[in-house]
Amino acid sequence: MRIESESTMEAHFSRRLFRFWQLQHGFESPRYLLKWLILSTLIGIVAGLGAILFYGAIHIANSWFIEGIIGYTQPSPAGEGATSVMSFWSSARPWLLPVVTTLGGLVAGLIVFTWAPEAEGHGTDAAIKAFHEGTSIRARIPLIKLIASAITIGTGGSAGREGPAAQISAGFGSILANILHLNIQDRRIALATGMGAGIGAIFSAPLGGAILAAEILYKDDLEVEAIMPALMASIVGYSIFGAYSGWHTIFSVPTNLAFSSPPQLLYYVVIGILCGLIGRFYAHGFYGITHQFHRLPLPGWLKPALGGLLVGLIGLVLPQAIGMGYGWVQVSMGVGLLSLPLWVILLLPFVKILTTGLTVGSGGSGGIFGPGMVIGGMVGAIVWRLSYHVFPGVPEIPGPFVIVAMMALFGGIAHAPLAIMLMVAEMTGNLSLLAPAMIAVSIASILVGKDTIYGSQLNSRADSPAHRLQMSFPLLSTLAVRQAMSELKLWFSPQQTVAVIELQLADEVLIGAPVIDSEGNLQGIVTLADIQTIPIDQRSQQTAQEIMHTHILTIDADAPLDEALEQLTSARVSWALVVEQDYVTSSQKTLGIVTAASIAQLYRQILAGEAQETRLMLSETRFS
Repeated sequence: MRIESESTMEAHFSRRLFRFWQLQHGFESPRYLLKWLILSTLIGIVAGLGAILFYGAIHIANSWFIEGIIGYTQPSPAGEGATSVMSFWSSARPWLLPVVTTLGGLVAGLIVFTWAPEAEGHGTDAAIKAFHEGTSIRARIPLIKLIASAITIGTGGSAGREGPAAQISAGFGSILANILHLNIQDRRIALATGMGAGIGAIFSAPLGGAILAAEILYKDDLEVEAIMPALMASIVGYSIFGAYSGWHTIFSVPTNLAFSSPPQLLYYVVIGILCGLIGRFYAHGFYGITHQFHRLPLPGWLKPALGGLLVGLIGLVLPQAIGMGYGWVQVSMGVGLLSLPLWVILLLPFVKILTTGLTVGSGGSGGIFGPGMVIGGMVGAIVWRLSYHVFPGVPEIPGPFVIVAMMALFGGIAHAPLAIMLMVAEMTGNLSLLAPAMIAVSIASILVGKDTIYGSQLNSRADSPAHRLQMSFPLLSTLAVRQAMSELKLWFSPQQTVAVIELQLADEVLIGAPVIDSEGNLQGIVTLADIQTIPIDQRSQQTAQEIMHTHILTIDADAPLDEALEQLTSARVSWALVVEQDYVTSSQKTLGIVTAASIAQLYRQILAGEAQETRLMLSETRFS
């Protein structure tokens, strides 16, 4: 009696644990936050470790190729190395730059197109697409992306490190979701959480990275449910990466950059206008180059080499346009900007758009966030350089214009104004410029309109498959599967013969039924199609256990109906078994069956009942 009592308590606990693990609605509840604290911590650990590996791989590749072969040391932001400017033509072998960039593109192209063609281009857009389509990221993608991107950037390709960092941790979030058999919505949140944690870690901007995970998925909306998990994962990833690289900001700026002159807002209006227009040019130029490469009659693995060759040739004239370019942003924030020729400053934003398109648009692996920050920063540098000592009220150093322009250009064209403002503020350690940045970012966003640098972005949650059913039929999200399920008409034991099963299915006019053991645990499913593959003379000897399918669609009894309907639609089936999970024994108790028809029937019944209550309420209402 005592044993039975303990077994019952254990089973009851396991069911409660599973329902806790599967809980997804009510994201403000403590149970939801506790669940995601565990998942986010795991994702954040991988994001931090992945950022360390990727950061180190880039520096190794750069030291081997750009510094080792060419003998050229690019300036770095103050938080990552020396900011001194070296003349490119004083390098040991500057003429080898096109050879190095071509070799880098060729090797990266071979790696990507041989093992993971979907890893080409900028990883952030691929992660956004996977979120909306509800697809998984293959386990090999993070590793392929890390290696290919490190080679691309380390050999002088014009690309950023945020895209690969996002896809590395987003890929782990997808893998973790598959391992834990999370439902579709939780899988999407895990992917978005990984994306934000990876970007937040690699840029030492945990708050901005977390907000970016929710903001970058849409042009005009937010994925609210991703914010809390992303915040937790991002701070874990940042802590791990910070313990390795240090706790300093990426860029070093003077502490006296506070906004204190309202007339300066006129300059920030100009910056906003320029950033909006050049941001649109960035998006159109990048995708224009990408489409041209797609049309080239060349093997996919060869196109990044061609792009690398062109980048190398451009780099012979304007070396500031190769690599990540963060060091030139650091130089432009101070009086070092005056040491750069004016023609270099004026050309750099546009040439950087060209080299980024040639590097990433050709199929090379890298991000477009970093180049966007460089382009924006140089727009601010242009405004300062042309107005300094010409117009009144211009800041003594270009830092304020450069920082705000970084926020405005990419915040507008990425449709992530809040996240980008926070990220740049964290990267520079300066919050005092957020006030003028609001003006510039708002103007840039208005001018950008519906254009975007991320082609997989959708307008709003209503346009995403992730929320289409919920937005179209909001009532379904308030109903549980157990309310629409019906009892099983038929099931089989594992030992029943195929011949008996065939007769019973014919009597009940069913195309299939589950196989359940003596303890009520689901084992698999047998269908008429399976039976037809067995010769008639062998059907009396073979059993259900020998021919049943073990990989079948099951839906938790407490899942909301909108998700159940989405799972049925995605699997292209009309029915599924309703189960309760036993976490202790890893078994599933079959409760019944739910069909698309039963969901529609319950939906119509609820609507009819609400309509009747509404009519009754109106009939009893008297107006005076």
